[in-house]
Amino acid sequence: MSAPIVNSCVNSMKSILIHFAHEHVDFRLAELASILKLFKITTCLPDQNGFSPFLKLDLPSLDCAQQIASRAVLIKSVYELWAQGKTHKELNESLSKLPAKFLDPYITSGDTYKFQVTSFNKKIPPKRKLEIIENLPHEVLAFEGRVDLKNHQHAYHIIEDYGSTMGKPTKEPEQVFFAKWIADGQRDKINEFHLQKRHFIANTSMDAALSMIMANLAKVGPNMVVLDPFVGSGSLLVSAAAKGAYVMGTDIDYLLLHAKSRPSRCNMKKRQSDESVYSNLHQYGLEKHFLNVLVADASKPHMWREQTFYDAIITDPPYGIREGAKKIDFNPTLSLTDEQRNGGTHIAQRTEYHLSDIFRDLLNFAARYLHVNGRLVYWFPVQLHTYAEGNIPSHPCLRLVHNCEQKLNSKVGRRLITMEKVCEFNDDMQDAKLAVDHFQEASFRDMYFSESSVLKEKLTQARSRPLKSAPQNDLEVNKRPQNDLELNKQPQNDLELCKQPQNDLVESRRDFSEDGVNDKLSQLNLK
Repeated sequence: MSAPIVNSCVNSMKSILIHFAHEHVDFRLAELASILKLFKITTCLPDQNGFSPFLKLDLPSLDCAQQIASRAVLIKSVYELWAQGKTHKELNESLSKLPAKFLDPYITSGDTYKFQVTSFNKKIPPKRKLEIIENLPHEVLAFEGRVDLKNHQHAYHIIEDYGSTMGKPTKEPEQVFFAKWIADGQRDKINEFHLQKRHFIANTSMDAALSMIMANLAKVGPNMVVLDPFVGSGSLLVSAAAKGAYVMGTDIDYLLLHAKSRPSRCNMKKRQSDESVYSNLHQYGLEKHFLNVLVADASKPHMWREQTFYDAIITDPPYGIREGAKKIDFNPTLSLTDEQRNGGTHIAQRTEYHLSDIFRDLLNFAARYLHVNGRLVYWFPVQLHTYAEGNIPSHPCLRLVHNCEQKLNSKVGRRLITMEKVCEFNDDMQDAKLAVDHFQEASFRDMYFSESSVLKEKLTQARSRPLKSAPQNDLEVNKRPQNDLELNKQPQNDLELCKQPQNDLVESRRDFSEDGVNDKLSQLNLK
């Protein structure tokens, strides 16, 4: 039998129940740990929580719980946990044992309240919800205030957990909680900052939820200075500025930063003249946090003064899928005129910027220009079946804090990497290194499209096979077996089997859509 939750009575710690949103499961604990460190809240976190959306914590106060909810994007709600059990009977017995010293402030306050039944992984009919509420030990929960479903001062939730969404919900709840609501997380901000409402977007603008998660992992707070060296349309700067930081960025794409590139919205032929990173911040009243954006090459760090500037660097480097990675490079064969050499009309030449070099340069830059204890948060694309921990770059100045996975499909994904600067940089330190270069054999673009290439090759082979010729006259069309012996005649060996008409092949020429490729290939017996 489960005991009542009495931490609130015997010491200063409060028992808290966190209900996570069922999204970006691998990022939950990383975001929570970063928020705890941001607010200097001391508690014990588990190493992992599986797929369960519920997590129990002991916090110093309810104010700490409200601080967590004020930042967390992946948390739906935070509760003060009163009791729990594996069944409703155990839950009610636990509630009956709550000390009077704990209950009296709520019982005698006269505040309005309501009871609410919440469930995970199963929909509960209203009749069942009412039955659960009526079966509570009301002789113990004898609140003197009145019930008010709309304008209540306190909400008491009975929460049923019907197991992981990875399988069918259990017939009966696996666990039941009774908890007092404290605050909701920042899920509403996802809609407020949604890209569909954004004034200026590009092909690779970061999703609003992921942008805010990155700001949390970087521990972005008021009056910090934050940089995005691959700024694009500035989605990451918007989320950082919303946390009170001053933001700036760099990008090599002059046309994009000056709203002269091809528009990313459907049915738009030309970008509006006022589209810019600044206009995005102005849209949300955050323009006072905007420092500037520079047209600059991230591979050339010597443009910066040799001192630490930034409290956080958050970025999403180009992978080469929708946007190619470019850098300025010297071409020794190029002849320049005197006018060009003296700062005239010469346009620097761009070359491919290898992904491995991007990440080495990024870590070297962070080691030089981040303040100590500042964080670097960036995305690292991977091929799932070849990825290993040694693929993540390292630097003597930087400590790996979090490594979270987001699967993009069955073949590729990306890791959200969080690093923290632990010591000052000096010139004697080694540059960033990769123990195992993930992109040595193939670029991420080749990894991403490799499966499609194989399918196309097999389809080309299928199309090149000779088809059985069509009937030449009515005699061939109407030709039928003359008796049951001919109708039932089966091939006697593999040779005869191979001589049968390839009807599936004829059908396969009519539809080679991507959705049916695997079925077609299995029918054609192509490897």
